[in-house]
Amino acid sequence: MSSWGKHIHISVFGESHGAAIGVVIDGLPAGETIDLDALLLQMARRAPGRDKAATPRSEADTPEFLSGLLNGTTTGAPLCAVIRNTNTRSQDYGNVLTCPRPSHADYTGYVRYGGFNDLRGGGHFSGRLTAPMVLAGAIARQLLARKGVRIAAHIASVGTICDQRFDPINLPDTLMEHLSGTTFGLIDPTKEAPMRDLIEDCRRNGDSIGGTIECAVTGMPAGVGSPMFEGVENILSSLLFGIPAVKGVEFGAGFDGTQLRGSQHNDAFCYENGTIRTKTNHNGGILGGITSGMPILFRVAIKPTPSIAQEQSTVDLQNHCDTTLTIKGRHDPCIVVRAVPVVEAAAALAMLDLLMEVHT
Repeated sequence: MSSWGKHIHISVFGESHGAAIGVVIDGLPAGETIDLDALLLQMARRAPGRDKAATPRSEADTPEFLSGLLNGTTTGAPLCAVIRNTNTRSQDYGNVLTCPRPSHADYTGYVRYGGFNDLRGGGHFSGRLTAPMVLAGAIARQLLARKGVRIAAHIASVGTICDQRFDPINLPDTLMEHLSGTTFGLIDPTKEAPMRDLIEDCRRNGDSIGGTIECAVTGMPAGVGSPMFEGVENILSSLLFGIPAVKGVEFGAGFDGTQLRGSQHNDAFCYENGTIRTKTNHNGGILGGITSGMPILFRVAIKPTPSIAQEQSTVDLQNHCDTTLTIKGRHDPCIVVRAVPVVEAAAALAMLDLLMEVHT
């Protein structure tokens, strides 16, 4: 499935080297003004070809709205937007038609679709398909802001180089605004140079590196979400695992919390200015799948970019033998940097869908 959502429904379409990619969004309320400049800022944060840490493929990623938006305002009809692919080099992918790239979906897609899937640039499995997600998330973000909900993420780590983590209790609006508008988001700016040096070293050596992204949501009221299978963690994860290269998600203290005793991990309740809060936030603002009113915190693990320039072992699907493969094309030495706004977009879509359930 390339569609998602219960109250806000998105359907992502297209392939990396097809004519265009895009999204259809159902369920947007009519009469919502969309700031196109703010939307384009989010698109530019994810767009390729704008930073040495990213692929040199250059795409404007300027959306064309075909329906659902009139004079900058939602009409209530399904909103359809397309993003043209203008800088493709499909010849770079000729050898992967029969020799699947290690750690890519080339082989699994070949088996699943009988060899009919479009392999150029990764086809529908490509990270290029996150551009429509960012577009949809940028719209959701603007609707959420009017409800007092803010979303921001940062590069928590690249390899073993780690940024400072969010304060799980106090997240100032100034920090949230800064991170949600930058292309190399860090809490500790001194970590940028060593991170960039590591990414550049990987690029020069035809290699890649992975990392993690930490995301925060503030302003969500308590009582949103449902237990069991429609909890906040479930809904967020269903979107986050739709982002190529995501291999893990943890909430709050996450796996580190397993090293604590219950007396250390439990978030004690207290009153603060007449509002119920918790003194700590090891549970990441979610209890029983329902928001507690504390900041929602989660981290995402991003694997190293599979497409590297070094020779790798693979198989020849035509001749049924082992072989080697050298991948051509233009690829990110580190996906983490451009994935930050994608993670924010996923969070925005999830939060808007959850809030609409409460208010419908």
